[in-house]
Amino acid sequence: MFRAAARSAVVCIVAGWFALAGLGLAGFAAPARADDRVPRPDIVIAHPGHCIAPTEYMRRNHFALLLHQREVTVRQGVRGARVQLRECIACHAGRESHSVVGSDRNFCQACHAFVAVRIDCFECHNPRTGDAPPGVQNIHLSTASAEPVRMP
Repeated sequence: MFRAAARSAVVCIVAGWFALAGLGLAGFAAPARADDRVPRPDIVIAHPGHCIAPTEYMRRNHFALLLHQREVTVRQGVRGARVQLRECIACHAGRESHSVVGSDRNFCQACHAFVAVRIDCFECHNPRTGDAPPGVQNIHLSTASAEPVRMP
C-alpha cells in the first residue's frame, strides 16, 4: 500500500514537471517582440517620411521633445528650431480636416483617445495646417516662416 502511494506521488511530480516544461516551451511559440502583440490605433499620416525620428522613438518620446521645445521657445526665446509643433501638424494633419484633432480619425486625437490620454496642446495652439480651406481658420501657420502670418 505504501509503495503504491509513493509511486503515485512520484508520477504526479513527474507529470507536474512535464506540464511546467510544456508551458515554458509554449512561451517560445509566442511572438518574439511585445510590439507584435500590442494593438495600435489605425491612423493615416497625410505626409509620411519626413519625421525627425523613427516611428518607435516618436511613439514613446514625442511628448518629451515637445516639452523640451516648449521650454526652449518660451523660456529662452529660441524660434525656428528643428522640432516645432507646427511642423508636426503640417505632416500629421488629416487631408480632409487639415487638423490633428476634432475627430477620432485625426492623427493626434486618434492615438490619444486610444490610450485614454488628454491632449492639452491645442488649448493654446492652432491644430490646423496652413493649407486649410479659406474661412476655416484666421491664423495661417506657414511652415516657411518662424512667425504666424495673419490671413486677410
